[in-house]
Parts: sequence; C-alpha cells; structure tokens
Amino acid sequence: MGNQHPAPVRPPISYEFFRKVDIRAGTIVGVAEIPGADSLMRLTVDLGDHRRTILAGIRQERSDPQEIEGRQALFVVNLESRKMMGIVSEGMLLDIGYDDGITPVLAVPEKSVPDGTRAG
Repeated sequence: MGNQHPAPVRPPISYEFFRKVDIRAGTIVGVAEIPGADSLMRLTVDLGDHRRTILAGIRQERSDPQEIEGRQALFVVNLESRKMMGIVSEGMLLDIGYDDGITPVLAVPEKSVPDGTRAG
C-alpha cells in the first residue's frame, strides 16, 4: 500500500450540492448471483423501514461475494433507479478502491448503527 499515489482531488462542489446525496447505513441481508452476469451481484439491503435491491459489481472482486452478507455498509439511496440484466437497482453500494485500481473494500460505519441512519 505504501507506493500508492492518490488520484487528484476532483473539482470542488458546494456543500448544498453534497447534501443532496442521501447516503445511509444498511445491512446486506442477501447476496445472490444474477444468471448471465459476469460481475454483478444482487444485494438485498435492509434500510431500517424497508428493503431494497441494489446491484453491485462485486462478483469478480471477491473470491466469495457471499462473505459480505450480514455486514453493514454505506449506500447511496437517492440515485435514480437503473435496470441492469433485467433487474432494477435501487441505489449504489459505496466501496473504496475500485476507481484507483485496487481490490475494493466496503465503506462501513465505525460501529453498528441503526439501519437507515444517514451519513453527513
């Protein structure tokens, strides 16, 4: 890890713009393969008052994608829904490292918080 050079910081955004992004803690209660998908996995995420289906490209990043089942992580929940492989994804899993070409890890709360708790 020591030789990794961080990517340049992206252009500034306003605080008001940032506040529009709704990031919440949720528990991954299910991880399932999607027939015909090379990288996508179907996550069922408990957000406290409801559950959502969120597709994540984690299949080739982990030897056992099911290892994240039961883990709490951070999710963008107000991203426009997107249909992929015939399934509607209702958010985005936040991970760390993918854009920098390293094996991604989950962005997780320091300790367990109630599902649906907002970041920011």
